[in-house]
Amino acid sequence: MNAFEASLKGSRWSRNTPSNWKSRIRNFFLDLDARIDSSLFSSAKGIRELYERYSTFMDRFYVGRWKRWVFIEPLSEAATLGLGGMVLMLILAIPAFRETADEDWLKKSDLAVTFLDRYGNPIGSRGIKHNDSIPLEDFPDVLIKATLATEDRRFYEHFGIDIAGTARALVTNAQAGGVRQGGSSITQQLAKNLFLSNERTIERKINEAFLAVWLEWRLTKNEILKLYLDRAYMGGGTFGVDGAAHFYFNKSARDVTLAEAAMLAGLFKAPTKYAPHINLPAARARANVVLDNLVDAGFMTEGQVFGARRNPAFAVDRRDEASPNYYLDYAFDEMRKLVDTFPKSYTERVFVVRLAIDTNVQKAAEDAIENQLRQFGRDYHATQAATVVSDLDGGVRAMVGGRDYGASQFNRATDAYRQPGSSFKPYVYTTALLNGFTPNSIVVDGPVCIGNWCPQNYGHSYSGAVTLTQAITRSINVVPVKLSIAIGQKEQPKAPNPAKIGRAKIVEVARRFGLKAPLPDTPSLPIGSDEVTVLEHAVAYATFPNRGKSVTPHSVLEVRTGAGDLVWRWDRDGPKPKQAIPPNIAADMAGMMSHVVSEGTARRAALDGIPTAGKTGTTNAYRDAWFVGYTGNFTCAVWYGNDDYSPTNRMTGGSLPAQTWHDIMVAAHQGVEVREIPGIGMGQKLPPERVANAQANAAPKVLETKPGPPPVLTKRGADILVRVEKLLDDAAKTATKSTANDSQQAKPASSNSALAFPQNYAAEENANASTPRKN
Repeated sequence: MNAFEASLKGSRWSRNTPSNWKSRIRNFFLDLDARIDSSLFSSAKGIRELYERYSTFMDRFYVGRWKRWVFIEPLSEAATLGLGGMVLMLILAIPAFRETADEDWLKKSDLAVTFLDRYGNPIGSRGIKHNDSIPLEDFPDVLIKATLATEDRRFYEHFGIDIAGTARALVTNAQAGGVRQGGSSITQQLAKNLFLSNERTIERKINEAFLAVWLEWRLTKNEILKLYLDRAYMGGGTFGVDGAAHFYFNKSARDVTLAEAAMLAGLFKAPTKYAPHINLPAARARANVVLDNLVDAGFMTEGQVFGARRNPAFAVDRRDEASPNYYLDYAFDEMRKLVDTFPKSYTERVFVVRLAIDTNVQKAAEDAIENQLRQFGRDYHATQAATVVSDLDGGVRAMVGGRDYGASQFNRATDAYRQPGSSFKPYVYTTALLNGFTPNSIVVDGPVCIGNWCPQNYGHSYSGAVTLTQAITRSINVVPVKLSIAIGQKEQPKAPNPAKIGRAKIVEVARRFGLKAPLPDTPSLPIGSDEVTVLEHAVAYATFPNRGKSVTPHSVLEVRTGAGDLVWRWDRDGPKPKQAIPPNIAADMAGMMSHVVSEGTARRAALDGIPTAGKTGTTNAYRDAWFVGYTGNFTCAVWYGNDDYSPTNRMTGGSLPAQTWHDIMVAAHQGVEVREIPGIGMGQKLPPERVANAQANAAPKVLETKPGPPPVLTKRGADILVRVEKLLDDAAKTATKSTANDSQQAKPASSNSALAFPQNYAAEENANASTPRKN
């Protein structure tokens, strides 16, 4: 007995514990172990017996020899592949079904907006207003048949995806070596319109297919067709066949004829390309294809469509209805984002929105760009331009996203990222002033290299010691690069790569101004090699006349419901200006940039009696030409170039961009109280010779006949041509009845005869043909 047992023996606990406690504990664990072993053995035995019974049972179904390889193995492989396919389909379907998570998915795109200008005048509308005023059964039968024959002949037979139609389209496109026939069903197109974008990617097509099946499960065929007819984009800023019928034919969709229904059905494929108010011949050719489809599908006979072929539809002439479409597209995108910020409990989908647009400035901007491109575009090999005019609070007064909205809806003012060239340098000089430099600081304009990259000046020469004001006035490239190095050295004197640190500081300052473009770090960033948009660039410059406060670009000033209730207002609910740089730095920069206009590269932009500052920009190979400038009232950015990035013919920012900026700002300041720019004051009157030169270089007055789509033949003109044709036919019949001798001796018909008009008409044409036509 050891000391521990002795102590237990003498303790109270030992006196109350049985003497055989050890054997009892040992027996308990032995019993537990035996029970576990017995349970495992019994379970294994039961499983084994169950498996043997299962095997015995399944042996009854055993198939061997040829039957096994003909039936069993293929079915087994099919089941395996089917299970794997179902798992794969589930994985692919998850992104598509996320689009339907919103319980209000049917109204997701159902946003109708009427736009007013800043003075309350209606200027256009955007969005889709669900129109239940025309039930499906009230649409003309010819319109329904034309749509089904052209877009989806098996609409009432498939489950959302037309397998046969898709296969047929793939074969046709493969044989043609390009896209000749679409394979999307009406349900798939509706799914794209409701949930997806227009990007051409495999991911979108997969999502489209799953959503089409989902729509077929949730809605009836007639409901799907009604939604498609109401929500499809039909060109001209209209959605749905009823809106298109009113826009193109001035009538309800209930009243369209077969020829008009064929023209409307032809718009589903490419509404911009076949819009009759833009290209009537193409629209009529497409309508003929629709009539062919009606016959091929067996919906109508050739005799029934013959009248529509002989008498094609006429579109309403809307050439004089100028609409700021690029601006309205931008405003509608902004409105959609704004609505997403409203509480989810807010269900209103119809709004009246007052915009910051000034229609006079908008028209001046459109005319200035058109006049410059018409006069000098061919000489400079420039085909496109974009501009944005902004108030100093960021409200966009005018926006031109391209030369012709009908030819291209791509908004180059908001969506095109182009290199700003030297117009990016003010952000570099601002960073330098923030880091101890002054406008009179001296920097040596001489060779410098960062790695293997050595920047060159425009004239491939150097100016030696120059001030920062002189450097920005002459648009010297070397100085901003040297400033980026010096800024980095001031930040971290012993850093191995000070230029990289300096560029990071420049990007930080540009972000404060409001630039949201990527701005990747490259050695050439200080001279404008990174890309920005015209909109962001224009509004960022407002920081200078705003005493250093940056603002947010916006088009919406006020949002009201259709009933007139105020929902949102910019001055109350919009983001407030932020102090990006100190006021004294903004004033110093304004003083430096004013020299660019008064004596530097942008002298064509100078305004008589209005203080002006800005910066030109020209990129490598003359691909982009910019002028971005401001007064005490507005900022404006102008860009010229080509969509395919082809070089211009040595166009610089001081040429067409500066002249266009001048023409726009002259119009923008009409009737406006001119304000001073901090750091410049009220400016000064230009010398008489400068005013004369500016007037000589100014764009010509707007022509009475505006550029636009080719004229549309009116009903009256068509009647005249029909009468002329009838007169000619009558003249031919008269000539055949007379003898040859009588014809030779006959005198000219009198002015009252049937031949008088054709003869006089021909003589006039010959007389006109003898005179060279001036273009």
